[in-house]
Amino acid sequence: MIRMNDRFRLFIAVLCAVVLVVSGSLPAARAAASSPQIDAVLVLDVSHSMSNSDPGSIGNEAMKLFIDMLSAKGDRVGIVAYSERIEREKALLEIRSPEDKENLKQFIDQLNRGSYTDIAVGVKEAVQILKDGAGTGREPMIVLMADGNNEFNPQSGRTQADSDKDMEQALKEAGDNQIPVYTIGLNADGKLNKDALAAISEKTGAKSFSTDTADDLPKILSEIFASHMELNIVPVNSITANGAFQDVTVSVPNANVLEANISIMSSKPVETRLVDPSGAAVAVPSDNVLLSKSKSYSLVKLLHPSEGDWKLQIKGVNRDKIDINLVFNYDLELAIDPLPAKAYKKGDQVDVVSYLVSSGKKLQDLAQYSNMKAVLLVKDLDTGTTEQFDMKNTGEQFEGTFKLAQEHDYEIRVKAEESSFYRETAAVKVSAKPGAVSGSGENKPFSLVPVLLSVAALIIILAAAYFIRRYMKQASRGFVGQLVVEIRDENTGDKSFPQYKKLSSFKGKLHLHQLLQLAPELKETEKVLFLPGTNDRIRLLNQSGCTIERSGRALDASRGVELKSGDRITVALQQVDKTIFVEYLV
Repeated sequence: MIRMNDRFRLFIAVLCAVVLVVSGSLPAARAAASSPQIDAVLVLDVSHSMSNSDPGSIGNEAMKLFIDMLSAKGDRVGIVAYSERIEREKALLEIRSPEDKENLKQFIDQLNRGSYTDIAVGVKEAVQILKDGAGTGREPMIVLMADGNNEFNPQSGRTQADSDKDMEQALKEAGDNQIPVYTIGLNADGKLNKDALAAISEKTGAKSFSTDTADDLPKILSEIFASHMELNIVPVNSITANGAFQDVTVSVPNANVLEANISIMSSKPVETRLVDPSGAAVAVPSDNVLLSKSKSYSLVKLLHPSEGDWKLQIKGVNRDKIDINLVFNYDLELAIDPLPAKAYKKGDQVDVVSYLVSSGKKLQDLAQYSNMKAVLLVKDLDTGTTEQFDMKNTGEQFEGTFKLAQEHDYEIRVKAEESSFYRETAAVKVSAKPGAVSGSGENKPFSLVPVLLSVAALIIILAAAYFIRRYMKQASRGFVGQLVVEIRDENTGDKSFPQYKKLSSFKGKLHLHQLLQLAPELKETEKVLFLPGTNDRIRLLNQSGCTIERSGRALDASRGVELKSGDRITVALQQVDKTIFVEYLV
């Protein structure tokens, strides 16, 4: 049975689909969105063996530096600390302020060691978090920090074969959901299982790294960012401190840079000053310059920096080596114009036009093209071979051409690059096989299909109007009574004081997460809903992975269950060790 709000969404979705079919598909460039936000889960081995392979807690520092390198707003981060089980966990938290980043770093500082090790446990949980929190236009990724070795509790009966099976399933799900798993091997004791970690990354199309010193972290994390967000690392010379301020030039290449991340790695504290391209001193930190520090690094983030040469002035302890890495973040995508709508044959020439897109629109800042080069990549899907053709930069777009040499299927992409970033388009398929049709379907003979679709659209519009009316009526219904909410921490056994939440101010539906003051760590409760019922009752609807019990028995509320006055439920959270107690009173 489909619920009322699901019916509403279903009809709106179908209506939109029909309208798109009738009116024609949008060109690829018009449909392109702005650069997606990152959904990252940081996974850390916190077993006792890490005391030897990571005695300096490099893994903790890596996670904190990664968080600082993320965008100032919009990216989401989750954390999984595992041994043979999940020791601590934090669900995806959207970064909206510097305080959010500080809260995440404080959570990392509180991580403790566990006993045994099972890497599959951590990877499996991270994949599940990203699947549960999947959002449109977001780039999921996992960064795993471990020594690559498993050590099972003899009393558990778990074997390497069991772990391998779980890992294989987790990596398959990661691949199916386009989730790359980057790995950073921690190797202070020389016992790193590099091959195991490399295999994890290889199976998900990601990269693997290893280190035994925090000095490598900026370069490693910069490479991960560069790989995941189609960026190039901009080299900056390292310096040896002399006890005075020394100038380092940071060249912002154009006006399309969203952020410039300058990571400074030093074994001893450093001071920083900043001068903009006009020669004016800029406070660090300030509104558009963020400063983050840890025991092994400093990170200066420039927000929407002006084009030109900035001077970063660094003062360190005499003879201390200071490494600097620079990564820019752009709001740019690359799109291909729709190909001519006709059937191709062997020997035909295919003309390709590609251009940059910002915030869903063709880029107006033509200066961005000045230092860029583009190539056309043509893959013969029958033979698997790929040819590369240089494209002409006209100053406002890239133009290229190739000939269909065989009666084969082809896949074409465009790659454009400059010193600090590159972009690739989505693949477009072209066929030169007899009877095949490529393109958007222009010059087709008259067909009754559009007419029938238009009639179908009219019917759906009328039906949608009916369901919208019913939905709005449902949305305006009010609640009666109150809910009593308590929270128990399963690690300490502590239980909060009862909170009495009157329901008279709510209409239509109520998320349990709202009653919990939208606490980020309790975010999974946003899919536990309450709806107005009949006869002074409310309906409980569970669309989350939480286990809900009533009177000690598991309750299947996936289709909705009515609660009457005096009913008490418990909601066991999966992503944090907490249980929510809720009682309904009229």
